[in-house]
Amino acid sequence: MTRNTSARRRRRAAPSRFERAGRRAAALQRPRVVLALVLVLGLVSVMLLDGYLRAEVLGDHRVRTDAAYDKVPKRILDGGPILTSANGSMRTQSVPKKTIVLTFDDGPDATYTEKVLKILADNDVHGTFFLVGSMIARHPGIVKDMVGQGNEVGLHTFTHVDLSYQSDARVKRELTQTQLALAGAAGITTRLVRAPYSSEASAIDNYSWPVYKKLGAMGYTSVFVDTDSDDWKKPGVSKIVQWATPKKNKGASVLFHDAGGNRDQTLKALPKYIKKMKAKGYTFTTVSGAMAKSAARGGSAQNGSAQDSSAQDNGVQAGGTQDAGAQGGGAQRSGQIPGSAAAPQGTPPSSGTNVPGRARNVDQAAHSKATGTTLYEGKALIAAVAIAEWTVPTLAVFLAVVGVAVMARFAMMLVLARRHYRQRNKRRFSWGPPVTRPVSVIVPAYNEKECIANTLNSLAQSTHPIEIIVVDDGSTDGTKEIAESLGLPNVRVIHQENAGKPAALNNGVRNASYDIVVMMDGDTVFEPDTVRQLVQPFAASEIGAVAGNAKVGNRNTVIGAWQHIEYVMGFNLDRRMYDLLRCMPTIPGAIGAFRRQAVLEVGGMSEDTLAEDTDITVAMHRAGWRVVYQEHARAWTEAPASLKQLWSQRYRWSYGTMQALWKHRKSLVDKGPSGHFGRVGMPLVVLFQIVTPVFAPLIDLFTVYSMIFVDFKASLLAWLAVLGIQLVCAAYAFRLDGERYRYLWMLPLQQIAYRQMMYLVLIHSSITALTGGRLRWQKLKRTGEVGTPTGVGR
Repeated sequence: MTRNTSARRRRRAAPSRFERAGRRAAALQRPRVVLALVLVLGLVSVMLLDGYLRAEVLGDHRVRTDAAYDKVPKRILDGGPILTSANGSMRTQSVPKKTIVLTFDDGPDATYTEKVLKILADNDVHGTFFLVGSMIARHPGIVKDMVGQGNEVGLHTFTHVDLSYQSDARVKRELTQTQLALAGAAGITTRLVRAPYSSEASAIDNYSWPVYKKLGAMGYTSVFVDTDSDDWKKPGVSKIVQWATPKKNKGASVLFHDAGGNRDQTLKALPKYIKKMKAKGYTFTTVSGAMAKSAARGGSAQNGSAQDSSAQDNGVQAGGTQDAGAQGGGAQRSGQIPGSAAAPQGTPPSSGTNVPGRARNVDQAAHSKATGTTLYEGKALIAAVAIAEWTVPTLAVFLAVVGVAVMARFAMMLVLARRHYRQRNKRRFSWGPPVTRPVSVIVPAYNEKECIANTLNSLAQSTHPIEIIVVDDGSTDGTKEIAESLGLPNVRVIHQENAGKPAALNNGVRNASYDIVVMMDGDTVFEPDTVRQLVQPFAASEIGAVAGNAKVGNRNTVIGAWQHIEYVMGFNLDRRMYDLLRCMPTIPGAIGAFRRQAVLEVGGMSEDTLAEDTDITVAMHRAGWRVVYQEHARAWTEAPASLKQLWSQRYRWSYGTMQALWKHRKSLVDKGPSGHFGRVGMPLVVLFQIVTPVFAPLIDLFTVYSMIFVDFKASLLAWLAVLGIQLVCAAYAFRLDGERYRYLWMLPLQQIAYRQMMYLVLIHSSITALTGGRLRWQKLKRTGEVGTPTGVGR
């Protein structure tokens, strides 16, 4: 016998049907959790990308001024506006006489760039546009049109940062990202670059000079200006034209802006300037066109002679000429321009189209066709930016609406809760003749050995005549035996096979002796006067059900205190509001009373949802019964003591609420009492208990984002203002319920930690509902620490 017993102990028991169902449900939840995390990660990524585009994330707004330039070769400072690298040596090139290279910085811009392009097309002029990568990604269509029109483009970094402050890695990243944006928008890359905040070559300083040498080694041609229109100062059209005009018929790289502010004066000045310069015999071209023109003429005048060997000190080659192909001399070194091959020295790069057999476009010689991973990564970048550009502003508007709704809810709760309190606490207020007849109290119990004795002992002290029906739902821990052993009067214990709480409650209703039934949980404790207070509204014949005031008994822990605040501020203030609006959505399972006739009329407690309390409450509204809130009927319940149990409980609550609302969705189009709930109660529940909480984490996410990347002080003050409003609401709720204020000091921590968890639970439930998942009842572990009400610390 000993051997057989040992063998049985070693043998693993086969899982029950419920255990197998629970395992299947748990397996189904894992991909939904992953999906929720993926969605959150995706949203964070979109926000960070949008912030990076706006220079809020990793933005660097430093601009260097008045730096020394003694380490910059004099021939560079006195040279032309085009800086190239050949064989490791830097040299400059000037624009030929009576030639204008029109350059535009900071675009593309949705308002002004297209108008600038039209002016150039109307005047048969091409320009060179130095584009900001983040703006390219936002307006790819404009860039495509720009290149298609025959204009040349160059890089102006991705986020418009002063490169002299940046690390080598940041410089490469700024240029690479801009090349990707350009590849995705127009299918090309370029060898031209203009560093933000640069001007004439004479302004190169000791900090920027190493940057330009690195750019040259990477195969880039740096372009400066000879003449600055200073149109950004908005000095007037005539001044812009005057300042942009070169002196003594010299050629010039002329700077205008097609973005970065109001450019109305630029639009008016540009056609006048073009006509004026053409009248003076000037021709217009691009940077590559000027370089090719200079090469065709056999050289460009420089300070110093091309044969002066001393010009090669500090890696500088003075004088001489640089044909268009010299731009690519260093392209095969580290940091090579992505998506294009380095052009052999002495030959210009392929045309913008880069199609064999097609005539070379000299004005776009700096362009190369984007291919391979560069092209596809560029298109992916454009797509990601398009998503971010649509998602973030849309969310911002939606969250503003949600924020207004939240504030409106606070205001409505305060106003209606005050009205409810004043109405129900008047000396002359009465529901009608006092209700003194006996009622039935139904206690469904499943493995409640820790709590059942406290529950029944509290009922035994009731000041109202009651019968107690304990429905043991197949307990395996001796709950039934404990209830029977107490020997309390008027207590009946009914045993049934495990079938769930709704079935247990229905069994109790069928066996009830009286026309009013009170339903409670097996872990709940009533005060002596609770039942009497709870049943008084039934003096009014239209009352079908009454919601009591559930209190957290184990509130002396952090988790318990958080739930205590939630119960007082959220649940009870809400119930006061819903009571006056006659659309109470839920009678709490811990304490509720019903007309037995009304329960049977609506079909009893349904097993269709996990929130049978919400389900039957809505059903009673639809049947024409009125549901009210009785604040003086208090019940003390044991709240979940761990985060895991809390998650499990709230997950079931929120999912069950969604099930119940979906089940009764036809009330939206019903007439009479059902239609009243559908058009008043259901929208409020959906807005305040589902939509607002689901999107509330985004408000917190935006707040954190703003604190880190935008304006910490303003964001913090806004968050504190909202917290202050919530604190006022909570304090008022505590006052109405006669609670001590000492728990409110935990409200800020509740908002930071607990509230986020509740939001995640609701999001998880929403994903489960949307993906068609099913949940089963989850039994919470109880400690039995909630005893008689007098023992509960308040």
